[in-house]
Amino acid sequence: MTPSDAPWPAGMAQRLGGSAPPVLYTLGPQALLTAPRTALFCSARAPGEAILRTHDAARRLRDDGVTVISGFHSPIEKECLRILLRGRQPIIICPARAIDRMRIAGDLRPAFEAGQLLFLSPFDKSPRRVTRDSAIHRNLLVAALADEAFIAHVAPGGETERVAEMLRAWGVPVIAG
Repeated sequence: MTPSDAPWPAGMAQRLGGSAPPVLYTLGPQALLTAPRTALFCSARAPGEAILRTHDAARRLRDDGVTVISGFHSPIEKECLRILLRGRQPIIICPARAIDRMRIAGDLRPAFEAGQLLFLSPFDKSPRRVTRDSAIHRNLLVAALADEAFIAHVAPGGETERVAEMLRAWGVPVIAG
């Protein structure tokens, strides 16, 4: 997908400037990008109370039919994806790797076949596996695509803290977990 395509996300280039991807690679219905998007972020390690609050928030997002975008990479993000998959709302998964040869996992296939799941990546042919740099790049893309963000937990000094600062700088409403 290129900037000339109708569902190209407006505002992404303004937020990312020169680091905005010139092309986005997709698998699934690109029309899911036209709805308002709530980004989901959580540091890899989170205290128990954050986990409980996040489960409740994921159920609310699901029940309210909110389009959620995330890398769904950290343990809590993965659990949120399992909760969201029980609903019918759109979900946008942004892997931190190329998706051209990606296999869709069995638990994701029903949502994908129902047209409620879009895979979106800024990576062409590589990396094939997630790297620290690709995860950072992916998280900035997810943040740039967000109309609002739910941050379940921020570990001080971590990458999620950096993303939260970027969201605030861009004026994206942030809901803290």
